[in-house]
Amino acid sequence: MSVSPEAGLSPDNYASRRSCSNPPPEKISRYPIPYTKDLPYDIVELMEEVESKGGFLPNVFKVLSNRPAEFRAFFAYYNELMNKDTGRLTKADRELIVVATSSYNKCLYCVVSHGALHRIYSKKPTLSDQVVVNYKAAELTAREHAMLDFAMAVCRCDTITDEHFRSLEEVGFDRDDAWDIAAIAAFFAMSNRLAHLTDMRPNQEFFNMGRVPRDKTKDQAEDK
Repeated sequence: MSVSPEAGLSPDNYASRRSCSNPPPEKISRYPIPYTKDLPYDIVELMEEVESKGGFLPNVFKVLSNRPAEFRAFFAYYNELMNKDTGRLTKADRELIVVATSSYNKCLYCVVSHGALHRIYSKKPTLSDQVVVNYKAAELTAREHAMLDFAMAVCRCDTITDEHFRSLEEVGFDRDDAWDIAAIAAFFAMSNRLAHLTDMRPNQEFFNMGRVPRDKTKDQAEDK
């Protein structure tokens, strides 16, 4: 786990590290990134699980670990919204909502990271990029258009009327689905602003994820 120079290094130690041949630590936040040894066990355990499953630790975990109680609340609500199996929203739907609203909110971290997750869940390597530029011109289904229209109305703080709900119902969503769409848009409005505050930078790994299909023959050869 990378540690920023603000995370507790003395000026002398930091200077000596700069003078060696190693590059300076990656800057992922304007706030300190805690040392793993200083974090509560449950947070370290979660980080290790995420890194083991994904092959790297998304920077949002490192940045938010600066405030452990808020870290726990953030990821508890995140899991309720993004990983639930109830309702009519797929995982790809949920990620597309994040991409569209985060683009409107100009959040680099969430656009890049959730664009990557959408590519993986949807198996569509270019759709999230289209949505970032202009979701109304993207190659979306009528169902996806209605979903994003509703999410964007919440994101922009438009007055929500019965017509918004009728538009969702016409493509198969119900009132509970509307709540889910709105809650995701609302939660990530908060997340976007925390990313702005901290100057959170996306991991390099996110940029290429899901763009090119994995070579399964190569994977099989490596397994042997």
